[in-house]
Amino acid sequence: MLDAHFSVSATTRPRTGQDTPGIDYDFVDEATFDRMIRDGRFIEYAKVFGRAWYGTPRDPVEQALRAGRTVILDIDVQGALQVRSAMPHAFLVFVSPPSDEELYRRLRARGRDDDEAIARRFAEARREIETAHASAAYDAFIVNDDLDRAIREVCALAQARIDARR
Repeated sequence: MLDAHFSVSATTRPRTGQDTPGIDYDFVDEATFDRMIRDGRFIEYAKVFGRAWYGTPRDPVEQALRAGRTVILDIDVQGALQVRSAMPHAFLVFVSPPSDEELYRRLRARGRDDDEAIARRFAEARREIETAHASAAYDAFIVNDDLDRAIREVCALAQARIDARR
């Protein structure tokens, strides 16, 4: 079983009723986020859809790694490219939907966006999938057509990587 730490991203986006601070995200204002950037407190960060900033705080990740734990980041492709640059030894896995149709269905099923936002998110997701495959940043690709199987695959890949490094 993996001894894993799930990294909580910081964001400037407004909190929704479904969000639990400190679990889903650390919610900060733009001034705080800017200060964190200036202080080098992120492993990766980006402005998403021209609206809100998202970033992975460095300290919790480094603490977990020093403790010998596997760290899981839930980040987009631009974040993964930054992580690959900052941490070349990182093991990056891209999880994709099985088809464009399923991607669109999942975006709609979230029930959080209007048609315009869904179209924008869909187009961005397609660009990310293309960039992920073209970038050579990822060590593995998993198709999430069955969530339980996809999780098992990611865990098996991570465990194999850990075992190979021992």
